[in-house]
Amino acid sequence: MRIITQQEFGDPEVLTIVDTPEPQPLPTEVLVRVKAIGLNPLEARLRAGEFPLLGRPPFVLGWDLSGVVGDAPQTWRLRPGDEVFGMPLFPRAANAYAEVVSAPALHLVRKPASLSHVEAAALPIVGLTAWQGLVDLGGVTEGDRVLIHGGGGGVGHVAIQIAKALGAHVIVTAGGSKREFVEGFGADEVIDYTAVDFAEVVRDIDVVLDTIGGGTAERSLGVLRPGGHLITAVAEEDSALAARFAAAGMRFSGVAVDPDPAGLSGLVGLVEQGKLRVHVQETFPFERVADAHRLLDAGHLWGKVVLTV
Repeated sequence: MRIITQQEFGDPEVLTIVDTPEPQPLPTEVLVRVKAIGLNPLEARLRAGEFPLLGRPPFVLGWDLSGVVGDAPQTWRLRPGDEVFGMPLFPRAANAYAEVVSAPALHLVRKPASLSHVEAAALPIVGLTAWQGLVDLGGVTEGDRVLIHGGGGGVGHVAIQIAKALGAHVIVTAGGSKREFVEGFGADEVIDYTAVDFAEVVRDIDVVLDTIGGGTAERSLGVLRPGGHLITAVAEEDSALAARFAAAGMRFSGVAVDPDPAGLSGLVGLVEQGKLRVHVQETFPFERVADAHRLLDAGHLWGKVVLTV
């Protein structure tokens, strides 16, 4: 089988396709013959050496995948031929930039027929980040006012739909060019951050979901109602910021996404109800992984980027 690996940190050109033996599934694992791989901005940072999650190369990037179970020798959860998707093992290496992956069966769920493999591979990390932030941590309920920073990105556009499905009034910050894009996913109000300071025009927010960082979480303190809740996917370890929120009588939570079969099942439920779709900006064949990473490096994505196998 083929994998995409790297021997050093650097630009997208360090990503190399090599042949290697297929992995052997351990008890409770399944062998997945991969059809599509979802890419995330984190992987571009890991490739470049900006973030030490996987240590030094060589390593194989990737977590989001969709494919078909080829072998399931010692688990009752899945069977050969099942179409599955998930983000196994995160934040440990899952080696998903590969044609075949061995993964814990518990970290995968069956793919709904209404999702293509490309769409399914795009969903796990962004979907679970939004689900764990808004459902598990935020406890968003009908009538809540939710502010989502970065509504046009991978996590953001999925978070809009989850918040709407929960009955919230959803306000998003996004560039002006993305207004129609985020409104198409259900945003009730859109603030063009290039023209308007959200901190000057928004008030009485129950839950803020910050997906962009850069001081946005701190500046969101003033828009929350008393007892409101800031959830950040980018500054979860900022203890000083957490202390500021606590001193102001607000809640502060960081969402460090983890494999979650219950959350994946919740996402599948929304998909099957027609309440959730994932936008794929562009797909690339396996062999063009460097081009896909150049797109990640450029930033300002509209939804997700996916490799096809």
